[in-house]
Amino acid sequence: MKKKAFVTIPFCIVLAILIATSFVLTSKKPSAPYILKPQQLAETTKPAVVRIVDYAIVKWTITLDDKRVTSVLKKWDYKTELDGFGSGAIINSDGYIVTNAHVLVYSHQMSDHDIVSEAFSILVDDVATENNWTHKYTDAYLKQYTSYEIYQKGVDVYLPTVDDPISAVVKRYQQPTDHGKDVALLEIDGSNYPTIPLGNSDSIQDQDNIWVIGYPAAADSELLSMHSYVIPTMNKGQISAVSKTTLAGSPVLQINAASTHGNSGGPIINNKGQLIGLLTFRGDTVNDQEVQGFHFAVPVNTLKKVFNKADVHETKSQTDKLFIEGLTFYWAGYYKDALSKFEEVQQIYPNHPEVKRYIHESKQKMGSSKTLWAKHKTSFYIQDIVASILILILLLYTFTYNSKPKSNTTSNPLSTDHESD
Repeated sequence: MKKKAFVTIPFCIVLAILIATSFVLTSKKPSAPYILKPQQLAETTKPAVVRIVDYAIVKWTITLDDKRVTSVLKKWDYKTELDGFGSGAIINSDGYIVTNAHVLVYSHQMSDHDIVSEAFSILVDDVATENNWTHKYTDAYLKQYTSYEIYQKGVDVYLPTVDDPISAVVKRYQQPTDHGKDVALLEIDGSNYPTIPLGNSDSIQDQDNIWVIGYPAAADSELLSMHSYVIPTMNKGQISAVSKTTLAGSPVLQINAASTHGNSGGPIINNKGQLIGLLTFRGDTVNDQEVQGFHFAVPVNTLKKVFNKADVHETKSQTDKLFIEGLTFYWAGYYKDALSKFEEVQQIYPNHPEVKRYIHESKQKMGSSKTLWAKHKTSFYIQDIVASILILILLLYTFTYNSKPKSNTTSNPLSTDHESD
């Protein structure tokens, strides 16, 4: 047995090491310890933050053939467009978007009379400037010969990095008389949109880290390209107070993250990437100057009540699932597997703002891709079963099977005493 064990036991040890190695390889999960948390949050939440443009168009008809006026009107196709913008977050993969009600100034908040008055003031200013007339004279002159109609009102949504707008339908609108309930719910056509999951504002603690994402006016500039107009901005801050309320008694969150006009309706997220609030108003000005670091938000639990009334619920997006899996593989160095996930994202949601870049970079890094052994579990299972059977056979052979012992035959010795003569 000792001779057999000298051969079989080392062989069993090798097989056991092989089984253990396969277990370690297949159970290893990709991780990216060197990727900063804010970067992870930016990559996974920005795709669901949209720019919202609310507008009204007034069409003019002039009854006098005065080239001094018609030349100005022709430049604008006899129309004056009023618009305002804000931010919003997609909370349902079928295209439901949450924003502030006060963002929808022209389509819902202002009366037609006020819209025309504002548009007419713009028209007067344009004509007066072009002809070097006084505003008083221009106003009186145009009122005599100009009529109008509300040509169009609506809400457009710009997806991140997509230059063409999508028309939105307002599903729920609450007059923003109470800023603690300043909420509107929009819907756009389509499916598989990226989303931001909803958190729980009751669990928020003072000084929790938060991030505000949106399209602040301060980030717009004549020096930037038009494409930059649809790239969201993300700023970090903390919760400054959790127990403040509006005059009407509605709870609001106070934050210190930098934000400004255009951020209205934009999501506030926690370090889990969950939406915990919606930016809605700022603190009072000091010496007629806006002071940064004093802003307020509608808590997410207030938003949930609006969603329930509209029978809209958050959904888990397949786009998010695939993209996050792809990012995890990419950041951990499994570029081949990341590419597969990113290509699936592109197939179901071609407008994803980041997926084309990651597909390109994954292809470039394919040569240095790690092997994801977890994908080969079936092969390893078969190998481990075979190795286990071999170990069992070898052990049985070593310790229970003995060869048949040789028979010991003893001959009767002939007497070697003296032969008889």
